[in-house]
Amino acid sequence: MDVTEEAVREICTDAVFERGETYLAEGRIREIHRVDDTVTAIVSGSRQYDVRVDLATEGFDSWCGCPYDGPGACKHVVAVLLRCVEDVPLDEGDRLDAALDGTEPDDLRAFLRDVLATDVTLRERFFARFGEPVTRSVDELRAAIDRRFEETNPDYYVVFEPIDFAEWFNLANEYREEGRNAAAAGVYRALVESLDDNMDRVDGAYDHFSQAFSRALDGYVACVVATDRKANAVTDAVSFLEERAASGTQYLTDQFERAATELRTELDEGRSAE
Repeated sequence: MDVTEEAVREICTDAVFERGETYLAEGRIREIHRVDDTVTAIVSGSRQYDVRVDLATEGFDSWCGCPYDGPGACKHVVAVLLRCVEDVPLDEGDRLDAALDGTEPDDLRAFLRDVLATDVTLRERFFARFGEPVTRSVDELRAAIDRRFEETNPDYYVVFEPIDFAEWFNLANEYREEGRNAAAAGVYRALVESLDDNMDRVDGAYDHFSQAFSRALDGYVACVVATDRKANAVTDAVSFLEERAASGTQYLTDQFERAATELRTELDEGRSAE
């Protein structure tokens, strides 16, 4: 988990690295916390921006709520990582574990239930982790993602800043870890549809939204393949991708076509194996 200046330089431009150094020196990191390898922070720029980095992954798997649309990481992420080079924040994971170990099961259950009763995002992940039936359809998931676009800049149609899609990617990952690939495919499809249909609203942070789309599309294809190459799900997915390639956002056409080709190949291999 060693964070070095050289590793930080590799994920950003020289100009951004210098701005990150300046932000750190100016004391713009207002809060910083760590649990295990995940660091979260609030960095002051033109406003307060949330930053999240994973110190254990290649490239640090960073996210920031700022509108940066250039190559590599933004200055807020760089400032946080440089702070970790100097002094990694104290890991609160042990404290969390100790609190959990010292809590009576009934008290913990009551607390967890109260939290899950009011937090839909966590409730969905809880259901996914512990094998409960899927509670929201693709259309319902899609509507929730669409609302995030609408809420990001309610006074204007265009969206200038990144949107954090982590709750849906995390939900899909929960399903995948439990081997529930069809459910995960539904989450990825909702992301693909919403990103495709809302891409014309994006007027900044294009790289952020493009990366989210590619990640969702790759996840969708992988999960459809994992269900059953002989199943109708593959045929339906190919039709969906071909329709999107023909009618969706023009600069995403190549990605839709590539994904459809990959699934058609899987379908043909499945038929030849019969």
